[in-house]
Amino acid sequence: MTRKPSQGPTLEQVAALAGVGRGTASRVINGSEQVSERRRQAVEAAVAELQYIPNAAARTLKTRRTDTVALVIAESEDRIFGEPFFAGVVRGISTAVSAAGKQLVLLLSQAGARSAHLEAYLSRQHVDGVLLLSLHDDDRLPAVIRSRSLPMVLGGRGAGVVDAPWVDVDNQHGAALAAELLVAVGCREIATITGPLDMIAGRDRYDGFRAALSAADRGLPAELVATGDFSQSSGARAMAELLERRPGIDGVFCANDPMAAAALQVLRDAGRRVPEDVCVVGFDDSPLALTTSPPLTTVRQPPEEMGRAMVEVLLGRLEDPDGEPVETRVLQTSLVERGSTRPRG
Repeated sequence: MTRKPSQGPTLEQVAALAGVGRGTASRVINGSEQVSERRRQAVEAAVAELQYIPNAAARTLKTRRTDTVALVIAESEDRIFGEPFFAGVVRGISTAVSAAGKQLVLLLSQAGARSAHLEAYLSRQHVDGVLLLSLHDDDRLPAVIRSRSLPMVLGGRGAGVVDAPWVDVDNQHGAALAAELLVAVGCREIATITGPLDMIAGRDRYDGFRAALSAADRGLPAELVATGDFSQSSGARAMAELLERRPGIDGVFCANDPMAAAALQVLRDAGRRVPEDVCVVGFDDSPLALTTSPPLTTVRQPPEEMGRAMVEVLLGRLEDPDGEPVETRVLQTSLVERGSTRPRG
C-alpha cells in the first residue's frame, strides 16, 4: 500500500500548542497588532516548534516585514497609460524600491470601481507600506490603510488626510509662471482649462494661475474658465467651450500637457494660429510637448524625482514609524518656453 505523504501541522495545532484560540493564532501569523505580546510570543514559539510555515514566511513572521511596497494609482487605466506623468512617477518609484532591495506591487483602481479584494490586500500580511498617487477628495482608501496601521505616503497633498507624509510639486508656483508669461508676451484675454477641481493638483494650479493674474491687475471671469479632467478629450471639449464663449481669447493655460495638445488641435481647426493669434501654455514638460505643432511651452515638473522621493519618505517611515514631524517635500517647477508662445517683447 502506498503511504500518503504526511501532512504538515495545522493552524489548529499551532493554536492548541500555544494555548490560544484559532483566531488569535491566525492574527499573529498575519501580522495583526491586535494581540497581546504574551500571546504573540506563545504563537511564535508554537510556529517554530511545529515548523508550521516555510522559512521565507517564518522570516516574515519574525521580522513582521514582507519587503514589499504597494503603489496604488487611483485613476482609470486610460489616464494611467495615456499620460506621461504617471510613467515618470512609476519609473522613479520602481528604481528606488529596487535599490532598497524590496519588491513593488502596482495596483490600479479608481475609487468608484475599487473592489473589496484590493482593499483587503492592503494589510501587513502582504505589504510593508503603501504609496498613494492621484487621490481625489472623496477617496476613502487613506482611512482604510490608516485603520490597518500601515505606513503610507501620498503623491500629492491629500485633502482631508491629516498626519500623512506627502511629496508634491509646487503646482501654484508653476501655474503662476504660466500666467506671468502670458501677460509678458502681451496676451489680453487670458483663459484657463483647469484640471479636476476635486483634486489638490487641479485646485492648486487654478489658484496659482488666478492669483498671478490678479497680481498683474488681470481678472479671470467665469467665462474664461473651463474645467477638464486632465484627459485630452476634456481639453478639446473645454477649448471649444472657451472659443464659443469668448472668441477673442488670445492666451490659454492648460493644467497639463495632454489637454494643451488637444487645445492646440481645436484652435488649429478653428483657424486660429498659434502663437500669432493665441498663445498656449501646458503643464508637465512631458515628451508630448515636443511632438505638438508648434512645440508646446509648458511648466516642467519632475515626475521621476517625485517617485524617488516618495519611496525615500516611506522607507524613513518604515524605519521610524512614530517619527516626528511627519515629513513633507515640495519639488520645484520651472517654465520651458517653446513655439506655442510668442517671444517676450
